[in-house]
Amino acid sequence: MFYKAPIDPFTRESTKPSASQGVPLGGMGTGSISRGFRGEFKHWQITPGLCDMSPVMENQFSIFITREGGTKKYSSVLAPGQHDGLKKSSDDGISSWDWKLRGDRSTYHALFPRAWTVYDGEPDPELKLSCRQISPFIPHNYEESSLPVSVFVYTLVNTGKERAKVSLVMTWANSIGGLSHQSGGHVNEPFIGENGISGVLLHHKTANNNPPVTFAVAALENQNVDVTVLPIFGLSGESSVTAKEMWGTMVQGGCFDRDNFNAGPSMPSSVGDTVCAAVSASTWVEPHGRCTVVFSLAWSSPEVKFKKGSTYHRRYTKFYGTSPRSAINLAQDALMKYKHWEEEIDKWQTPILRDERFPEWYKITLFNELYFLVAGGTVWIDSDLSSSLPEDSDLPLHNSTCNSTVPLIGSSPPDFDDKENVGKFLYLEGVEYFMWCTYDVHFYASFALLDLFPKIELSIQRDFARAVLREDRTRVRFLADGTWGTRKVIGAVPHDLGAHDPWHELNAYNIHDTSRWKDLNPKFVLQVYRDFAATDDMSFGRDVWPAVCTAMEYIEQFDRDGDCMIENDGFPDQTYDAWTVLGVSAYCGCLWLAALQAAAAMARSLGHDDYADRCMVKFAKAKHVFEAKLWNGSYFNYDSGTSYSSRSIQADQLAGQWYTASSGLPPLFDEDRIKCTLQKIFDYNVMRVKGGRIGAVNGMHPNGKVDETCMQSREIWTGVTYSLAATMLLHGMEDQAFTTAQGIFLAGWSEEGYGYWFQTPEAWTIDGHYRSLIYMRPLAIWAMQHALSPPRAILEAPKVNTMERAYVSPGALQFLQDSVR
Repeated sequence: MFYKAPIDPFTRESTKPSASQGVPLGGMGTGSISRGFRGEFKHWQITPGLCDMSPVMENQFSIFITREGGTKKYSSVLAPGQHDGLKKSSDDGISSWDWKLRGDRSTYHALFPRAWTVYDGEPDPELKLSCRQISPFIPHNYEESSLPVSVFVYTLVNTGKERAKVSLVMTWANSIGGLSHQSGGHVNEPFIGENGISGVLLHHKTANNNPPVTFAVAALENQNVDVTVLPIFGLSGESSVTAKEMWGTMVQGGCFDRDNFNAGPSMPSSVGDTVCAAVSASTWVEPHGRCTVVFSLAWSSPEVKFKKGSTYHRRYTKFYGTSPRSAINLAQDALMKYKHWEEEIDKWQTPILRDERFPEWYKITLFNELYFLVAGGTVWIDSDLSSSLPEDSDLPLHNSTCNSTVPLIGSSPPDFDDKENVGKFLYLEGVEYFMWCTYDVHFYASFALLDLFPKIELSIQRDFARAVLREDRTRVRFLADGTWGTRKVIGAVPHDLGAHDPWHELNAYNIHDTSRWKDLNPKFVLQVYRDFAATDDMSFGRDVWPAVCTAMEYIEQFDRDGDCMIENDGFPDQTYDAWTVLGVSAYCGCLWLAALQAAAAMARSLGHDDYADRCMVKFAKAKHVFEAKLWNGSYFNYDSGTSYSSRSIQADQLAGQWYTASSGLPPLFDEDRIKCTLQKIFDYNVMRVKGGRIGAVNGMHPNGKVDETCMQSREIWTGVTYSLAATMLLHGMEDQAFTTAQGIFLAGWSEEGYGYWFQTPEAWTIDGHYRSLIYMRPLAIWAMQHALSPPRAILEAPKVNTMERAYVSPGALQFLQDSVR
């Protein structure tokens, strides 16, 4: 069987930026469909690992208007502008439809998870039409946020003097994107549900033995709105009803035959044929009156099957079951509950939108970057995992590291599968970088989950805690140098949770041996402590503590000279995996300092005072080494080596301090040094690149020239820019923070920028060339919100100076004082 490489540097991806990208549909982990601002349904990711960016053009909303007396008629697909792929209008397919909207009077507004499209006088100059798209993305709601459903609320306002009969039609192809509609075996059937809801089910037989998918297209009937359906039509003259004939029926009468509800299931489609369905909702709008018409789209894809065979049930099946026909119940509930969903969304968003401290661009971008939690290839399952854990290990045990009551490397950790009772959650590093929950990137993105779905965040950390204590002795070849190594070393935090068999086969990444990376283990400790402090969840802290001890013990092997500071090994052994680093480094060294302090604070909270003392002894010695080797008077050098990059100003050099401040811990360095460093980065990495209008470049020489050492040193990383801005906020530099982050908005989201909205890439260059669209790290904008509005548990926690005698035993304190003299 062929498995796609997680990162393929030799093949040009089909993923290209789309100028019309918009808010995606559905909740999290449901298999996603995006909707462009011109109304097209695109970017299909129903099946894990398969992503088709192309729109399915048969999927449209269309409008048919007849003014009283029949003298004025209008009809058009509600898709403004020109569209590729449409044939001659004499065609029997969708080219025969009326594609009349120019788009100059249509506007699109997006504030995830909702979007609004306003058609002002098109196609009827006396009818104003708006569509409100709603999906159930509701923070702290672990049920409805998992539902594969969206609602489309059309509001019709008649500004004319005549009554208008208005029919809206939603057409849908039996397809999951690409050429899947041609695979054959697809069946459509009408349904009449409860509470005036009716529509069509489209049963899709997926190729390659992937689990089937059933769509429900539905509308709400009431005393003002009549719903009719056309269960099946095709695109060629061989079809019993063609797309052209369907359109003609609507132009002539504005509805379908009600007897169509009695049609029953269609015959399975033939290979090569496309079968579609249509749902019509018709109403009369009085002069100067208004009316509302509501549609819903649901998709039942109860099983998630990964390439190597593991199959799980999606989270929503816990509430709706595994029957394909649950799509009906999903569509019904959406039409009944969408008003409540909007109330909950408003309660969440309104305080931020009304907060005058925040610039308007920030508020909008803050919410819209959350698109990734739906469109980032997310999978949310409701299954327990039962991976066996190692009972022993070949690694030596160092009893001095952990308290004797804490399991050491090689012991069996406690079973903490799904203790949060929210199932298991995965999201991709990016649609082009196919790895689940890439941990060095989750370090930046995780603030969004911590703030909005903290139980999911804790669940992910539990998964990695388990993984720390596992090993996989399978031999793999690393692409960077051609050497062979072990897939997963016990004690090393994995780079990711895998690709084709997540949770079981870890570390899909194989460019470098990540067991030798210096950032992953400190990042694990920092994330665990931040989450522990933010949630005040003692059970979580106790459960993951053995993995914290193990991770800290493992990374100490990279202190080559016994000075308590870890060293990098002369290759790109951290998240900047193309940027070589040697010796003590600003990035990894700062993370290590922060991890020592976080581990000490966590140990103290859990009653392991001796462990906390030992960490602070090491912290003091390591801090002295770090500052002596890297501080140059205005910032920390990139590393302690002698390369051309060694004195570069790295935008991300205070990543450890960012987490320290975010977790409510004392600063790693004097405040003057922190602010001096941040100001240097702002002056050079931000303002000397396009006047601060594209974000912070990763590397800048002290002479004001961009570090061109490698691809990554000269890139602007969107997520790193956000995290840098968060660090500035945490240290009272609000003007610099918002100017820094605004560069990402201006370049990626504004109309004057590069057009990367709802597809924010990992990086772009000074001239705007992107790398890796639809990427995880930009969720780091929520680190800014974390800084502006910290969790209550962190705000209310007692402020303890980790260097005070009350926190460190007298003997250890004397040793600390002696060691730093």
